[in-house]
Amino acid sequence: MRKWFVLVFAAAMLWSSVAFAATLAGVTMPNKAKVDGQELVLNGLGLREKFMFDVYVGGLYLPSKSKNAKSIISDNVHKRVVMHFVRDVDKDKLAETLDESLAKAKGVTKAQRAKMRSWMQDVSEGDQIVIDYVPGKGTSFVFKHKGKSKHKGTIEGEPFMRGIMSIYVGPNPADEQLKKGMLGKR
Repeated sequence: MRKWFVLVFAAAMLWSSVAFAATLAGVTMPNKAKVDGQELVLNGLGLREKFMFDVYVGGLYLPSKSKNAKSIISDNVHKRVVMHFVRDVDKDKLAETLDESLAKAKGVTKAQRAKMRSWMQDVSEGDQIVIDYVPGKGTSFVFKHKGKSKHKGTIEGEPFMRGIMSIYVGPNPADEQLKKGMLGKR
């Protein structure tokens, strides 16, 4: 009887880990997250590659699943992007890449881009950058390194949020496969 219980318990634990998490390239992200008290669901996971090297796994969290990139970008709702790095990236490269993408975004100012650039830091394999958008408050950046979180700051305004979302799921994303995965289409 005890063996049966252990087997059932182990199977339940395995099922629950599958049911409540998604994995890509060895990175597991939970199916749910809370942003400012609002529960979000994992919309999808994508892999960011650069010159055939894996850089990070990106997860997109929304109030409900959606494959509609236009509404994901424009809807003024809670959102989260998680970048889980699978290789080391220096802060200058991070800042340059994000800044180049945001420079194309309508309504994003040079001052906002400069503020965001100042927050960048070197990331190591296993580190995360968490970008949260809260309506009426703005877009926040949190860096997670070895279990410690550091809130870098918040940039107000919907245009900045739309610029960030466009990097991932816009018409000219940083990476088509990343976009496809974050839209839940992989």
